[in-house]
Amino acid sequence: MAAVETAVGRAPAWRGGFGRLWTAAVVSRFGDALRTAALPLLAVHLTADPLVIASVTACGYVPWLLFGLLGGAVADRTDQRRAMWAVDTVRGLLVAGFALAAGLGHASIPLLLALAFALTTLQTLFDNASTALLPSLVDREALGGANARLMTGQQIAGGLLAAPLVPVLLLAGAAMPFAADAGTYLAAAALVASLRIRPPEREPRPAGSTLRTEMGQGLRALWGDGALRATCGATLLCNIGMGALIATLVLHVTRWLHAGNAGYAAAMTAYSAGSIAGGFVAQRIARRTGRVRALLVAGGVQTSALLVIGCVRQLAALLVGMLLLGAMNMVWNVNQVTLMQQRSPGAMVGRIASAFRTASTSGAPLGAVLGGAAARVWGLNGPALLAAVLFGVAVTSLIPARKADVPVVAREDDSATARAAC
Repeated sequence: MAAVETAVGRAPAWRGGFGRLWTAAVVSRFGDALRTAALPLLAVHLTADPLVIASVTACGYVPWLLFGLLGGAVADRTDQRRAMWAVDTVRGLLVAGFALAAGLGHASIPLLLALAFALTTLQTLFDNASTALLPSLVDREALGGANARLMTGQQIAGGLLAAPLVPVLLLAGAAMPFAADAGTYLAAAALVASLRIRPPEREPRPAGSTLRTEMGQGLRALWGDGALRATCGATLLCNIGMGALIATLVLHVTRWLHAGNAGYAAAMTAYSAGSIAGGFVAQRIARRTGRVRALLVAGGVQTSALLVIGCVRQLAALLVGMLLLGAMNMVWNVNQVTLMQQRSPGAMVGRIASAFRTASTSGAPLGAVLGGAAARVWGLNGPALLAAVLFGVAVTSLIPARKADVPVVAREDDSATARAAC
């Protein structure tokens, strides 16, 4: 069957719940960015071992391997709105407890590992519920625009606004970034809880259907779609590379470039600024090339950016590389998520999303460990070069899928998906 291109330029309506969901996502991301940037800086003060520092990042991904599929199956069974605000409430309380421990001087590497593991365990349900909820708030033709606005807003709040504040907040005390994060979780929970939408209608589950059976359905649906299967494999390789880079970036900046905490904050800000720019061009690239080819463009540029980061020992080169890396990462994410939502039957979005995330995210903890090992064996620029190789392989592996671009899930029947030949 020939691929049928969907409309990729339609803007989502802010009414009907999307505006409130967008606000909740942006507020929550602001706090997440404070915590995410503060964790490695706090870890550096607790240990000098690159592998141990990388393990803090790796521990934040392991729950996707253990609970990712379960989170998707639960998301398809439950009221996604309720699941989201309940999870954010629990995460807010957990981070508030850690902020108290840090303020009292009891922060430690085991406590950092436990916090990262617990938050990501809860995130497996939240992210899958959020992905499944969005198609019930906006039309399918507007999903690309909705994803671009969500991700761009999150980057503005999380990178452009939050990241530069981390060194300032840390001067006021190790607990401050985490206390702020706890407050944003609770605010986001209140916003999501205030949504007044009708839960999606679901067909009755067959007698004897179990969570295990439903998780298997999600895996089979992902594997049976050639474009999604290829995209998932490429994303897995990219996540291994990004895991290697991000887990050791603080060492790359502070010790290889000798740019200090300010240089690290500048690198994170450059990445976020690039992501914001990428949010504005993601749809334009998709219009011209199609969604799969947009992934090829993004991956090629990212490979070049990683080579610059790993080969040029200057802060300016790092900032340019991070800017390009962030822009093309946004282009990749917007088109990858939209591709998945458009190809998935409405009753299976959570399960297919969880299968995709579990398979692709499994590379991040492996990448974090490989990054720590590469930094120890090849030098502190080794992780960036390792990431460049992995991104290059990912782009090459995605080339055969370029002919099967974005197919349409019929608007009048979410259970029927028109698939392109792969």
